[in-house]
Amino acid sequence: MSEQAPRPEDVVDALVEKVLGTPRSLRHDEVAELSGVPLVEARRLWRAMGFADVGDTVAFTEGDLGALRELESLVARDLLDRDDAVEVTRALGLTTSRLADWQADTFGRLLAENGVLDLDDPLGPTSAAALGRELDLLLPVLERLLVHVWRRQLAAALERGLADAEASGEVETGHLTVGFADQVGFTRLSRRLEEDELARLVERFESRSADIVVGSGGRVIKTLGDEILFVAADPAAAAEASLRLIAEHEADEEMPRLRIGLATGVVVTRRGDVFGTTVNLANRLTAVARPDTVLVDAATAEVLHDEPAFTLRPVPPRAVRGIGLVRPVLLGRAPGA
Repeated sequence: MSEQAPRPEDVVDALVEKVLGTPRSLRHDEVAELSGVPLVEARRLWRAMGFADVGDTVAFTEGDLGALRELESLVARDLLDRDDAVEVTRALGLTTSRLADWQADTFGRLLAENGVLDLDDPLGPTSAAALGRELDLLLPVLERLLVHVWRRQLAAALERGLADAEASGEVETGHLTVGFADQVGFTRLSRRLEEDELARLVERFESRSADIVVGSGGRVIKTLGDEILFVAADPAAAAEASLRLIAEHEADEEMPRLRIGLATGVVVTRRGDVFGTTVNLANRLTAVARPDTVLVDAATAEVLHDEPAFTLRPVPPRAVRGIGLVRPVLLGRAPGA
């Protein structure tokens, strides 16, 4: 008598537990009791990570218990209060959720292209076994890379924060140039493209834009499909990134054209995002910019006035929603620069 094939749900459970590292053996109330965290707070942290309530399901591992104990130790030492713990957890959940989705999509596609994963029967014994072997190889490498890159990013954030604190006395406030880059006609284009074509377009926009911004001395804050928000401590770096972004999109006939707004001033940083009037002004300047152009505010233009690599040409004043009358300046590349 032939051995019965495993049920699809059992295959999924086995692969999920391989990723988790330990079996799911605990309920929410058990995790709360063993960690010393009140059940209502444990559930609040779980939701902050981005997961739905699981009720009385056996859904938690010894790893979940250990993580909750670690977080509780910070609360016990008064390094965090309960609300701070939720904010830390939410930030981790938001960041790692997008990373995990990208990794699952990318490696799933690559494994299918290489014949490792059979898309016609992904949960069949052969395909599931092959995926399990690949996970054994991938997981430790990806984990080490994640920790390494996080440490590098944390070190860079620490440097920026200390520099801001020295200059202003407040870690969360700094003086930056903020840039918004917006793809023109993206909505119309997205209606004509197949889903996979649209995904490739967005991925290419995000990756190219990030490379250019970072290579010019800026930092990407976030991407929103057809937009990218970035900052730079040096207005010249933001200007260089903007002109390179425009040139990159002009040279690629498959990419929508860009329009960009730059503004310089006080910026409030919180949970990796940026806020304030300067951010709003950059966004509004983008909305009134023409395709293939960069508009900057007066503060940015004043700093760039003596930079030989750029040209600056005032344009007629514009009434900007929520801000009032502004006098934008058109940024260009100086001949031969």
